[in-house]
Amino acid sequence: MIQAETIAAALEKLRTEKPLVHNITNVVVTNFTANGLLAIGASPVMAYAKEEVADMAKIAGALVLNIGTLNEENVEAMLIAGKSANKHNVPVIFDPVGAGATTYRTVTSQKIVKELDITVLRGNAAEVANVVGENWAIKGVDSGDGEGDLIALAVKAAKQLNTIAVITGKQDIVSDGETTYICKNGHSLLTKVTGAGCLLTSVIGAFCAVEKDYVLASAAALAVYGSAAQLAAEGIEGPGSFQIKFLNKLCQISAEDIQKLAALEEVNHVNL
Repeated sequence: MIQAETIAAALEKLRTEKPLVHNITNVVVTNFTANGLLAIGASPVMAYAKEEVADMAKIAGALVLNIGTLNEENVEAMLIAGKSANKHNVPVIFDPVGAGATTYRTVTSQKIVKELDITVLRGNAAEVANVVGENWAIKGVDSGDGEGDLIALAVKAAKQLNTIAVITGKQDIVSDGETTYICKNGHSLLTKVTGAGCLLTSVIGAFCAVEKDYVLASAAALAVYGSAAQLAAEGIEGPGSFQIKFLNKLCQISAEDIQKLAALEEVNHVNL
């Protein structure tokens, strides 16, 4: 079981080392992602040109790929960057935004996970399901929890892709196929802020840059991120003020806050 002290120690290491997180992300969330990474203590860089992404990826602590506003040029850059990251042992975190909504998104997502070694796959249930060939309803780039077994889906995705699968929703799940955690932190207002999921993917990247136990890194990122959201939601009027306060809380969240709020539960695989 991951203890709150371990989560707090991972956050402190992130803040001390200030890892460089290379993002090839979508145009909707670039500013929020950069500000969120800065707030939590990481150093963001957004580099997209295929002429430089290999060089940037190899010096980064983590590479984050996000297909929210994908096009062929960006996909080419993602593959170049990903292969460089793989070669230089840099963790690659992939967010298959909208996989299942269109054939192009689904095929692109499957191409990326086939051609690259993905360290962490982070998406909602429909996105992760469609990446691994499962049918799951999706509308646009948003998905409900659906009717399927989310834990079984995470375990299947992790085993099939040899990765850490993170499925986010009302509760978040992280699994490497053998060890699985449910994170019960978070707040519904996160669903009212564009880019909240995309920033979470990059925050997972920041934790993976400083913690090579990637299950721990992913679970710690979920707990810290969700706890910051809970703190930010206290006494606010709506999503506008929440977004600002959330960035503040990512910067301010303390070991004491984590001790009080972190809600991780290990899943017994015998019962699956």
